[in-house]
Amino acid sequence: MLQTVFSKNSLWGLLLLSASCTQHDGISKLPYYNTPTFTPIFVDSEKDLAAKVPHTIGKFSLRNQNGVVISEKDIEGKIHVADFFFTSCGVICPRMTKSMKLVQQAFVDDETLVLLSYSVTPWIDSVARLKTYSLTNGISSKNWHLLTGKKADIYQLARRSYFAEEELGFSKDSTEFLHTEHILLVDKRKRIRGIYNGTLVLDMQQLIADIKTLQKESD
Repeated sequence: MLQTVFSKNSLWGLLLLSASCTQHDGISKLPYYNTPTFTPIFVDSEKDLAAKVPHTIGKFSLRNQNGVVISEKDIEGKIHVADFFFTSCGVICPRMTKSMKLVQQAFVDDETLVLLSYSVTPWIDSVARLKTYSLTNGISSKNWHLLTGKKADIYQLARRSYFAEEELGFSKDSTEFLHTEHILLVDKRKRIRGIYNGTLVLDMQQLIADIKTLQKESD
């Protein structure tokens, strides 16, 4: 797996704080990410957004730990955070789940934020298994969905929509196992706004700060 010391957004956050490089009405704006290279794009006006950043998260339909179908309609007009895990993972995934719990705790009962944890072993992670995992790990938010479904659907969504493994995974298909420590931040219009290392507390602090920045952005 790709290992990084700081996420791209951690580094950009430091640059934004030190240089105040992109300001609008006193609010620092986060970059957009349009390709699996995660080259940051800054947009000055709304009219430039569609042309400069056409990429959005695609359609999906999966079941959560309660057996409820969750689709792209459930994230319409909401900020969401996504990660990719599997319940039998021994080291990295438990750390990522703890990181996601930090986000859960920072935004308790905030219905404007959705957390999506996609299983990369959906043939093992049944609804019942995800339910047990959620109870064992103290996942209590009604807006945090552990998702399972068809492997091909999840892998395509991960690699093509979320760029989960960056350039390394974009050209892979569902026959190659997907595993990444990345956590992605997506805005209300389904555009990627941040990538973070889910094993680092510093990155989670940056993620929480970036969510608050997105919440201040106009719709």
